[in-house]
Amino acid sequence: MKIYTRTGDDGSTALFAGGRVPKHHLRVECYGTADELNSALGLARALQPLALTDERLHTVQRQLFNLGADLATPLEAPTNYTVRVLAEDVAWLEAEIDVMTAGLPELRSFILPGGTPAAAQIHAARTICRRAERLCTSLAEHEALNPQAIPYLNRLSDFLFTLARWENQQSGVEDERWTVR
Repeated sequence: MKIYTRTGDDGSTALFAGGRVPKHHLRVECYGTADELNSALGLARALQPLALTDERLHTVQRQLFNLGADLATPLEAPTNYTVRVLAEDVAWLEAEIDVMTAGLPELRSFILPGGTPAAAQIHAARTICRRAERLCTSLAEHEALNPQAIPYLNRLSDFLFTLARWENQQSGVEDERWTVR
């Protein structure tokens, strides 16, 4: 399989199930940002986090490929093969957040992103996740989306915040509290 097709040389790209849109189309921005997030999580994994953090991130990376496929396939697209984010994916994130939160100190103030290299990268990935969510909410004002896509991204940012805190705690690094001055 060739890596280049030249079909995008006119500034357009193909959606799953057919059709083409400009590469700057909001739908492309949405799944492109999900891809950027996936790459940022790959970098977090390359920083050799704890084994359970790596396992959790691996699961999320697989889910993010599903989200990208979901966002690249309009709901009304006629197709026999569609990948969609599921309510079970959102539930998995919630369950993992609950498990991690049970062992973390209660938050009483904002914290500065940082800590171990892996935790700092997870915090950076969380901000990409928030951007993906903002883009998807904008797209949802114009086009129908899978009703699980936005809840998934919303929960994923919470998961990444919690995972960064958990990674720091398990590594013996305290979160730095934000102070006004």
